[in-house]
Amino acid sequence: MRLSTARLFPLALMFSLALLTFYLERTVRDDSAAGAQRRHDPDYLVANFTTTTYRNGAAESILSAAKMVHFPDDDTTELTAPRVVQSKPKEPRITVSAERGLLSRSGEELFLYDNVQLVREALEGTPEARMSTSFLHVVRDRSLARTDRDVLIVEDQRSLAGRGMEYNYDSGQLTLHANVRGQLGPQKTP
Repeated sequence: MRLSTARLFPLALMFSLALLTFYLERTVRDDSAAGAQRRHDPDYLVANFTTTTYRNGAAESILSAAKMVHFPDDDTTELTAPRVVQSKPKEPRITVSAERGLLSRSGEELFLYDNVQLVREALEGTPEARMSTSFLHVVRDRSLARTDRDVLIVEDQRSLAGRGMEYNYDSGQLTLHANVRGQLGPQKTP
């Protein structure tokens, strides 16, 4: 039995169509899977949440927000109206709030944006201090807050303004980097 081109042509055509169908199906499947990974869709949303970090049985840091949205494609977490309260024994409580924020993968770094307010409460002869800026990077485990933007700090009748700041909660050390201006008025007597 000899195979002629009249008999081989339909077989070759069917084999080619089968290969082409297999190739197209694989290509479409791979593209749709890659497209799903490229999309920036949230995998979960939490409303009105609070998380507390404890050290030696006492609450050290409390993070809360009106809304938290997590995105699996880049593992980012967006926060709406975040608020961090850091308290340590015998030290003034620090409260940081903003309109929005981003939380790092580990949860130890917080990036706050828009109307950022840091308040150090008054404690035994030390007046309350307020700091305002448009951006603040908080490193919670190192008790560090820093920014490269304009900052205004007001304490009692005194104020400091500058561009770029670093504040260490543990040591109380504050550094302003550029364009520093200050206004000193008489302190209020208790």
